[in-house]
Amino acid sequence: MQRTVLLPLIVACALFMENMDATVIATSLPALARDLGQDPLTLKLAMTSYVVGLGVFIPVSGWIADRFGTRTVFRTAMAIFLAGSLMCAVSGSLSAFVTARFLQGFGGSMMVPVGRTIIFRSVPRAELIKAISMLTMPALLGPVIGPPLGGFITTYFHWRLIFLINVPICILGVYLAGRYFENWRDEHVKPLDIRGFVLSGVGSTLLLLGMALADGEVLATKWALCMCAAGVATLYFYIKHARHAPFPLLDLKLLRIPTFRASVLGGSLFRMGFGAMPFLLPMTLQLGLGMNPFHSGTITCASAFGAIFMKAICSRVLQRFGFRRVLIWNAVAAALILSSYGLFSISTPYLVMLLCVLLGGSFPSMQFTCLNTLAYADLDSADASRATSLASVVQQISLGMGVTISALVVNISNRAQGHPTIVAADFWPAFVVVGLLSIASIPMFRELAPNAGAAVSGRKAA
Repeated sequence: MQRTVLLPLIVACALFMENMDATVIATSLPALARDLGQDPLTLKLAMTSYVVGLGVFIPVSGWIADRFGTRTVFRTAMAIFLAGSLMCAVSGSLSAFVTARFLQGFGGSMMVPVGRTIIFRSVPRAELIKAISMLTMPALLGPVIGPPLGGFITTYFHWRLIFLINVPICILGVYLAGRYFENWRDEHVKPLDIRGFVLSGVGSTLLLLGMALADGEVLATKWALCMCAAGVATLYFYIKHARHAPFPLLDLKLLRIPTFRASVLGGSLFRMGFGAMPFLLPMTLQLGLGMNPFHSGTITCASAFGAIFMKAICSRVLQRFGFRRVLIWNAVAAALILSSYGLFSISTPYLVMLLCVLLGGSFPSMQFTCLNTLAYADLDSADASRATSLASVVQQISLGMGVTISALVVNISNRAQGHPTIVAADFWPAFVVVGLLSIASIPMFRELAPNAGAAVSGRKAA
């Protein structure tokens, strides 16, 4: 019983830190940009580089853990995340800050996946549900605490202190992991697809960073477009390589399964839209409406409360309507509510904004729960680990693309309207694009059979 409680709590330290860090920085971006002498929209590179670090190294985290031991890798990952946090706190330039965020992403890519593996291998199956429930609580609390905490620290102290929050958590996690984790290894590790790792990592990095730099603020647009083209070409070569590799890093053959394909490809379009919110909404509230970071954070965190509420009723909704209907109509509802953020103005009442953001957390939460569950509906247990790697990478790339696309739209809108600085009127086109990305996912969901995923939703076929 002690292990059932203690092990998830140790991994929860890492999960809480990762989830809070992803949201706590969003409210401080305008202040951070001023101190680094950058345009606020340029700070999208900070969020993109973190996502790149996650997306590149998540696929090899399992292999590294099997090869060197789960305890060793988990503790090393937390130490890397701590080093990245300290580098963020002392960064004096954009390049240093972006590098530090990439290092955080590298640590995070191994921290949580390896932590989950430790729990699955250490906790008895009869107590696994309890252990996972304890593990997921920090994932829910991080987005609640992150925005107002980051806003409070930025408004009344300094944004650099935000990254020092991770120091005691990391030190405690490294100590407890060394004391209580077993160092699981696999004596028969499959060969690592090194060529696939290089092609997928270089391709996704070039594509995401090229898109993030396309506004011409840091790098000439023509070179940024060349990076995008090189990234697409490299990913194409990976697709050709994966068809013939005996143990491909990302097994694209899994996309032949209809439910998994809808979850990954349809979900990627939806995630592009929602992935823009942690960047776009705080920017709108602070740069467009003149709020301070703390005030902005109290509104932003409302989406987390909406997400928690929706998770409580999701299983009953799925049992009543099934995956296909829920995914289609929920995508429409999410598109409408997320697009409505573009109507916020200085005269919009605080409670109205709070209610909209609350609903803006509810519908995406329903969608993500459906997508994550549907992904495993028709998979064999032997394919679960490969499916998780592929789905995780596509998720991270989609979230990163959402940030870069939304920032690019705001930049284009600002230049088209001839405003000397970023104003409220520059943001509404980006929210329209967010809604359109959500709507664009619907054709993928329409391809599903009416009773798709019935085995996990509990809905009987009509």
